[in-house]
Amino acid sequence: MYLVDTCGWIEWMTDTPLSKNYSRYLNATDTLLVPTLVQHELYKWLCRELDQTVALSAIAATKTAIVVPLDTSIALLVADIAKEFKLATADAIIYATARQHRATLVTSDAHFAELPQVKYFQK
Repeated sequence: MYLVDTCGWIEWMTDTPLSKNYSRYLNATDTLLVPTLVQHELYKWLCRELDQTVALSAIAATKTAIVVPLDTSIALLVADIAKEFKLATADAIIYATARQHRATLVTSDAHFAELPQVKYFQK
């Protein structure tokens, strides 16, 4: 299982030089987790930087994977992870969701670079 965080989706959607690193994970929708927080952040960013039509298309793409809502067990894990790794709440939600589902977090966000179970692509 893999979880691509918001920055990975943005790299892929905007076809940056890093986009090819994310294609493998984002195209394997049967093993791809998408937290609802990633949907929120992706939609917000794409609406602001591009337009709502592109944003809605991206959300449709996320829905072909396994969408994971924030529930009580993840919320409690978020608190523990935020404290342990000194992460902001949004980052802790993404990381806790990956950990809860025994998934590898795939990212270019430096906050996660040294954490266990992370595949990091440096910008």
